[in-house]
Parts: sequence; C-alpha cells; structure tokens
Amino acid sequence: MTNDHSNPNSINPKQKYNLEERTIKFSKNIIDFCNKIPQNLISKSLVSQLIRSGTSIGANYSEADEANSKRDFINKIAIAKKETKETKYWLTLIAHTFPDFKPEARELWKEAQELNLILAAIIRSSNKKN
Repeated sequence: MTNDHSNPNSINPKQKYNLEERTIKFSKNIIDFCNKIPQNLISKSLVSQLIRSGTSIGANYSEADEANSKRDFINKIAIAKKETKETKYWLTLIAHTFPDFKPEARELWKEAQELNLILAAIIRSSNKKN
C-alpha cells in the first residue's frame, strides 16, 4: 500500500506506505492538540486519558513489529486497535466539553478511525495466513 502524505486519500506508487510513521505523527498531533486545551479539573482528566490512549496506538504497533510469534503480533495489533476506539471516545468527550476544539477533534477522530480500519485489516489478514 502506498500513501501520499500531502493528501491521505491519494495513492503515489513511488512513496512507500509506513504505518509506524503515521502512528508517530498521530501521537504528535494528539500531544499538540492536548497542549492547546485549557487546563481545569475536567480537562486534566480528559487530556490525560486521551494522551494515554492516543500515543498507545503507535507504541503497541511498534511492539507488534518486534513480536516473537504470530499470536503475539496479532495480540499487539489488537491492543492498538482497541486504543483507537478509546481515543475516539476521549476525543468525542473533549469536543463536547470544549466546543471550540470540535473541528480539530473531529479531524483527529477521523484519523483514529482510519487507523482502526487499517489495524482491523492487518488482524484479518494475519488470521488468514497459515
């Protein structure tokens, strides 16, 4: 699979798709987003949870790359996939709590959803192989 980073929907056959880079970029975007949110009692908890789940996607994907068995690989990818769902949950709550951040939260939510679909496809593909 290939991906042109200037347009996530276009395919450029000369550029290799790199999911690890994409998850690192997503983690950085989550951190940058969280840094913009005003700190108060509610936001502190929401932001903390979002940073944990949003950065865990890439961490688990990276660990899967070093798995010592197919079962371990699938398990790490499944954890990363679960973290995408949790990330979408926290983004939804932050968008509700801070309406001014809703457009940016929506973009991050969409990327989390795309990562979820990619990880689901990896799991399906891995389960089909001998």
